[in-house]
Order: sequence, then C-alpha cells, then structure tokens
Amino acid sequence: MAQPDHQENQPAVGQGQAPLPAKRYRALAAAQNRFEGSLAQRFMMELKALDFSSQIMLFGAGLLLSLLPFLILLSAFASRRIDNDIALYLGLDRRASEIVTHLFTTSPTSLNFATASSLVFVTAGTIAIASSLQQVYEKVYRQDHRGMRGMFRLLIWVVALCGAMVAVGAAGRPVRGLPAGVALAVLATFAILTPFFWWSMHFLLAGRVSWWRLLPSAIATGVFFAALGVFSKFYFSPTIIHDSQTYGSIGAIFGIMTWFVAIGAVVVLGGVAGAVWESRGNARLSGATPSVQLAQAACHLGPRTRAHRFRMTACW
Repeated sequence: MAQPDHQENQPAVGQGQAPLPAKRYRALAAAQNRFEGSLAQRFMMELKALDFSSQIMLFGAGLLLSLLPFLILLSAFASRRIDNDIALYLGLDRRASEIVTHLFTTSPTSLNFATASSLVFVTAGTIAIASSLQQVYEKVYRQDHRGMRGMFRLLIWVVALCGAMVAVGAAGRPVRGLPAGVALAVLATFAILTPFFWWSMHFLLAGRVSWWRLLPSAIATGVFFAALGVFSKFYFSPTIIHDSQTYGSIGAIFGIMTWFVAIGAVVVLGGVAGAVWESRGNARLSGATPSVQLAQAACHLGPRTRAHRFRMTACW
C-alpha cells in the first residue's frame, strides 16, 4: 500500500525569499547597526551617565520644596499673589485656576524670627537647586566642579531666575485671553528663556565653555520649554480638576509636582541634546568616524575622579 507523500502538502518557500525569522533577524541587525554610533545612541549614553530619571525627580522635588516656598515668601513681601503666576505658567483654565488659588491665602506679612528662619532655609534650598543645575552642565560639557569657589555665581543666578520668571509672566499675562494667546505665549517663553539659559550655562560654567558651543543647548532648552507650555495648556487643567475631585485640595499639588519634574526634564534634555549636536559638528570638522566619536564619548562618561581622568588620557 502506497504511503501519501507528506512533502506535497508542505508550502513551498518561494525562490529568493528567506524565512520570516531570518528576515526579522536581519531587520533587527540593520536597525542595531544604524543605532550604534548614531546621535541617538550618544544621546542615550549621556542621559544614562547623568542618571536622568533620578536627576529630574530630585530636581523637581527641590523646586517644590525650596523654590516654590522661596517665591511664596518673596511674593508675600511684595504683596503679590503667587497663585496667579502659577496658573499662568501651567496654562490653567478658570476652574483649575480657582482650585490653585484655594491653596494659597494672602495675609499681611511681617518679618519675625519664624519668617526669617524660613527664608534662610528656602534660600539655602534654592541655592542647592542652582548648584545641582551647575553640576549637570559641568558633566554635560566635561568640566571639573568648582565647589565653593562659585558660590557667588549661584546667588546671582537665583536672582536672575526670579527676574526671568517675572519677565515670562509679564509677557504671557496680556496675551493669555487672546485667540492666538497660546502661540504668542509660547513665542514669548522661547524668546525669554533661550537667552536666559544661554547666559545661565556660560555663567554657571564660569566662562570655561565658549558662547557658541553653548548655543545649541540654549536653543534646545528654549524649544523644550515652549513645547512644555503647549503641553501644559492641554494637560494640567483637567489633571488638577480630576485630582482635586479625587483627593481634595491637596490633589492640585500632584499636578504642580508633575510640572516641576517636567521642568527638570526639559533642562536636562535641552542641555544634553545641544551638547550632543554640538559635538557632532566638531566631529565632522575633525573627520572622526561615528565609532571614534562613540569611543571618545564613552571615555568621558562617569564621575570626574582622578582615576577617571587617567582613563580619559589613556583613551585619547
């Protein structure tokens, strides 16, 4: 009795066509080859070296615990409501703005021991935020930390930050209710914060990095802040309303905390993106290949210890 030929029932593989697993493998290998040595890989390596997620969480917590109380105290002495500015920065609608307003109450402020001690503590915390930002820029641009030698720069930067925030609020408040108010506010934010962070990087780095090298990071930071403004307009109002309904008035703090963390992400991403792009331009001028660029970047990553500087010398 003849047995049926099982091979006749098997689907034939067309000539010139590889099995699907082999195609997937080759596609993944091609994608990996394109990724290696690319700007995207360099960008990811830089973020990993900075411990991006932990950095932005600590930065956001510092802004909430130090900068916000610092601004509240200054606003109280200046007889100015901070809640209006916060609602403006977050792009809140009228209902969400009323929720934020209930978090802050105004009363006559007098200078006493409790107020003075609070001002000292929040000022110290705000200076610590400036110091952490300085260290981020030092790591991104491969500069040694100056320690206490640059303390006066941190104090001056805090004052300049307050001025920049006032300028953003003054520019955004008149156009808030216009039909094209969002676009105008975004342009104003970009126009103010781009030169501010350009100056901030040069000033906090004590002029050790040239203005032109810092320009891509300043532009990237300004663009990310503008994008954050557009995102805030559509995200934070419904989020704050929902959280306040779920958790009460304290729920609005969750939205403000998210905004501060987003600010930390914008600052770090802007600095890294600009530095990576700038190093790409320098590598083109020097004729270095992508693999050489990546090897040089790997040599720079990590804490700037004496042993680390020895490894950098060995790499070069």
